[in-house]
Amino acid sequence: MREILGKTKTVRELLKGVKYSIDYYQCEYKWQEKQIRELIEDLSGRFLEDYQPGHPREQVAEYGHYFLGSIIISRKDNTNFIVDGQQRLTSLSLLLIYLRNLQQGRADQVNIDELIYSEKYGKKSFNLDIEERIPCMEALFDRKPFDPTDKPESVQNLFARYGDIEEYFPEELRGEALPYFIDWLIENVHLVEITAYSDDDAYTIFETMNDRGLSLSPTDMLKGFLLANITDASKKTAANALWKSRILQLGERGREVEADFFKAWLRSQYATKIRERKKGARPEDFDRIGTEYHRWVRDNHEAIGLKQSTDFYRFIERDFDFYSRQYLRLMEASEKLVPGLEHVLYNAHHGFTLQYMLLLAPLRPDDTEEVVQLKLRLVAIFVDILLTWRLWNFRSIAYSTMQYAMFLVMREIRGLEPEALAVKLRETLDKEQETFATNDRLYLHQQNRRYLHRILARITNYVERQSSMPSRYLEYVSVHGKNRYEVEHIWAGKPERRTGEFPNPADFADYRNRIGGLLLLPRSFNTSYGDLTYEEKLPHYNTQNLLARSLHPQCYEHNPGFLRFVCESGLPFRAHDHFRKADLDARSEFYRQIAERIWDPDQLLREVGL
Repeated sequence: MREILGKTKTVRELLKGVKYSIDYYQCEYKWQEKQIRELIEDLSGRFLEDYQPGHPREQVAEYGHYFLGSIIISRKDNTNFIVDGQQRLTSLSLLLIYLRNLQQGRADQVNIDELIYSEKYGKKSFNLDIEERIPCMEALFDRKPFDPTDKPESVQNLFARYGDIEEYFPEELRGEALPYFIDWLIENVHLVEITAYSDDDAYTIFETMNDRGLSLSPTDMLKGFLLANITDASKKTAANALWKSRILQLGERGREVEADFFKAWLRSQYATKIRERKKGARPEDFDRIGTEYHRWVRDNHEAIGLKQSTDFYRFIERDFDFYSRQYLRLMEASEKLVPGLEHVLYNAHHGFTLQYMLLLAPLRPDDTEEVVQLKLRLVAIFVDILLTWRLWNFRSIAYSTMQYAMFLVMREIRGLEPEALAVKLRETLDKEQETFATNDRLYLHQQNRRYLHRILARITNYVERQSSMPSRYLEYVSVHGKNRYEVEHIWAGKPERRTGEFPNPADFADYRNRIGGLLLLPRSFNTSYGDLTYEEKLPHYNTQNLLARSLHPQCYEHNPGFLRFVCESGLPFRAHDHFRKADLDARSEFYRQIAERIWDPDQLLREVGL
């Protein structure tokens, strides 16, 4: 093996003026929402442990450091080819582009352009220089529209993950803390760059580092500790067989599912404290379970009732078996519509992974199947209402924003019976300051398009289901296919058509984005009819979903299921021959009233007969 160099580098040292590429045989950029969310949570959480507002920025140098992992480079033909680490480097580049865009117009912005691209002879090129990705990267960098449809997998994931970064970047880092965070990211976050000077050497290193044949995962270490404390040989054998079988089932759901399960289970049943968001605060139960659940169980085994051999056996044979089965059920419900647990899917579509520990919290191993189903449904409905209220009021539902509040709810509902659970969750919603009534100006913007898409899908589906039509929710939220549904404007983007009501084009653009001026329609519809006047589009609306059809007078003729619903609901359905400012206002109020029916907190009490 020839010369191999390994060096720890800061993000600045790694990316400043250095070009990286990948060979044609390398895999695609495959990171999904979960990996991006966890990266942002890890970085922001570590930064916030030290951040205190008001001190000079140079004090960031004294903050703690964070290790982001290693990358392996094959150096050939004066080019750095990434052998391992392109997922991490690509995601880091996306984060830097987002941070660059976020701080535009600020007086305290940090210059990070040189970490994203370099310029030679007036030509800009990205430091992560991969040809097929350049148009997408340029669009994100310049904040211009980009259509990833029919593009390669890597390009589609690039575009989607940038949207995830916009969605999950914490609110508390967008203001005064932003330059401090950027300073910390580029100076205090480190990676190890391992450089070889041939592909053979680089891949030998890669294979050696990824040979996990003798490595023990946290789950393996937890299993070893638990089984070592079971003295009865036959029970130890039975517990081992159960453990192996269930871990295999969890593993079939995804690479990180088993770890996610243990974190959700142990937090839901045992976490009593969470780290305060202030400098020097120490990790508590909630935090330690998230980073080292195997050690937490070992260190706290007596406190959680593991004292004798029979306790350890029961912990696997009863508790592990019960909660892992429920977790697998919830995983299924987060991927498809399961009768009675539909709200689990709705919450999963918002990317709200905190729901799993909440869902497990009230469950007890001796609950009947009927009680388990009811408890899960109650908690899922509660989460659905809470998230939608927040989104309706432009509030973040990011993990870092919601973590502390959800920890408190989890602790309060632990082990509750259905009636007490419904009452507690209803009381929790009563304390919320913001509901549908607190915002009559919900509008579409770049960061909430995905959320509004799902809200509109729920409203559209509700109208159709109440009119005795089959559910099409999954069709409305699917992101695949050329005719997938998208949020579309009733008004074409032509301010000159509405100068009588909107002399200022900016006022027109603001109004056009309001909730009452939006529909869910197939992508091809907007391509064909998007620029037409409302009056020209109206006949075509009558061929679409029922919410769109309700704009047309013919929807109110010979449509018994719909007419019955209109009569019984008392909702202000009406046709609109024209669609002026007053019509849009009326439609916005109409949508709000439908939302109040779908996300009615009293349904929690009705579920238990109260």
